[in-house]
Amino acid sequence: MTTRKKAGVAKTAPKNRLAKISLARKTAFKILLAVERGQSHSDDLLRERAVNALSAPDRNLATALVLGVLRWQILLDHRIHALLSHPNAKLDAEVLIALRLGAFQLLRMDRIPARAAIDESVELTKQSGHRFSAGMVNAVLRKLAQAAQTELEQSVLKGHGSSRAFMGLRPTQVIENASAASAPEGPKENSPGQAKRSPGKGQQKIKSPVGATEISPRILKGIESVFERAESAAKPMGALAPEASPSEALALVQAHPAWMVERWINYYGLEAARGLCRHGQSQPVLAVRLTNPEAEAELTAAGIVLEPGELLTAARTIVSGDVAATEAFREGRVRLQDEGSQLVAELAQGNLDQRVKSILDACAAPGGKTLILAERNPTARIVACEASAPRLEQLRQRLAFLGDRVECRRADAAALTEEAVFDLALADVPCSGTGTLGRNPEIRHRLRPEDLLRQAERQKAILAAALRAIRPGGRLIYSTCSLEPEENEQVVAAVLAASPNVCSVPLEARIGELFHEGILTPEGAERLRGCLTPEGALRLLPGVFHTDGFFICMIERTA
Repeated sequence: MTTRKKAGVAKTAPKNRLAKISLARKTAFKILLAVERGQSHSDDLLRERAVNALSAPDRNLATALVLGVLRWQILLDHRIHALLSHPNAKLDAEVLIALRLGAFQLLRMDRIPARAAIDESVELTKQSGHRFSAGMVNAVLRKLAQAAQTELEQSVLKGHGSSRAFMGLRPTQVIENASAASAPEGPKENSPGQAKRSPGKGQQKIKSPVGATEISPRILKGIESVFERAESAAKPMGALAPEASPSEALALVQAHPAWMVERWINYYGLEAARGLCRHGQSQPVLAVRLTNPEAEAELTAAGIVLEPGELLTAARTIVSGDVAATEAFREGRVRLQDEGSQLVAELAQGNLDQRVKSILDACAAPGGKTLILAERNPTARIVACEASAPRLEQLRQRLAFLGDRVECRRADAAALTEEAVFDLALADVPCSGTGTLGRNPEIRHRLRPEDLLRQAERQKAILAAALRAIRPGGRLIYSTCSLEPEENEQVVAAVLAASPNVCSVPLEARIGELFHEGILTPEGAERLRGCLTPEGALRLLPGVFHTDGFFICMIERTA
């Protein structure tokens, strides 16, 4: 009797115990749930202490899961809902996130065992308070796993064996696969594509501040070829309706909103739109700015492998190594900053004769462009404005070493009251951020077409106020990281039409000046000339350069 009771207890105890879920998946689930509810942004959440406390493998997996699900969410939802008994049913957020996590691993991460992806998604559903939905999650993911296996077999038979080789793999897999595809024949001394393909003990892969592996231009060609195979292989997956238009097909296959892709095709053409979508589905290149020549030697001595920047002589692309762990980074001699972002500030900086005495940075946080303005204009006084109190405090801490040269002021840039005070102004205005979808994938899920006009009204107000603040003869750089004309040339045109004492200044001459000053690389200067709009502004499209997307325009106050 006693023996039988003990045996019974031994058999039933596991049912009353919570099944174990990996820390990486549990962390990714919490972050995705917070993003879904609009509570925070993925980049902020991935930098939190709880994520940094994870082991490196768990941190990398959690990061890959979060960014991968957000990048591919539109396609994942399409596949999930097609397998529901009621395809139009609205699912609870926790259930939907568990399904997306499982689906992403099954469809886009070919080194994750299907059983682990399914079982832990089912357990996440149960432990989030939706035990009665666990059976549905299990059934949907098992059907998806079977469909994925069938699709993979069909794609191999059709010659598309790499259909899942890029789209959503762990960062380390992207580096390994792309390096293998693009490495030159035979060994080459200090060849990044070969030296760091499979790091051994003590070697570091590239990491962003959130632990995600970055991709250098050297291996992007390999990635692009894999993307082409993936895109063509995705079409027979049952995801596309036979009557789908080119914009609808591209939007679904590359998991972007159809309205956004249709706009890009209309404005930039199909091939450029395809490049924009691919950029939005990939991990951005990691670039740094060197404050002095010695900083590069420091990084090299610390084991960081660098490549020259595409545009700027002071920029470098990180091929491998953990930059954030170096003394040069901690002490500010190198800074992580997209090369396009650096270019904005370089175009704004004053002339070498030091005539610029006062500078306005109207929307300064997080401060990377302000630092470049301070470097290039060492005798100028800078007023750096920021409307958000928390961001202002971060800005003050970052610029504190500059002392009294920089005044960090809490101010709404649209309500500035200064009149003819500054020699130079930078208005890098808040925008939709559609040029940064690779870094901020959830933007595509939050943004609506009507938001563009709302943003544009505020951008006009900021630009008009900043123009009033500069003296006659002074110049202003207006910039966004948006690809949308409503926030770019249309804003500039509207403000110019309403302000008779200002005029636009074509940037071609400024590009030439920066080249002769040794700031732009020869190839960078030549390629930038090809990116000038008819009005003389610059438009950097992701996919053309390995940068975020930017619009940059120079305006002069004439009276």
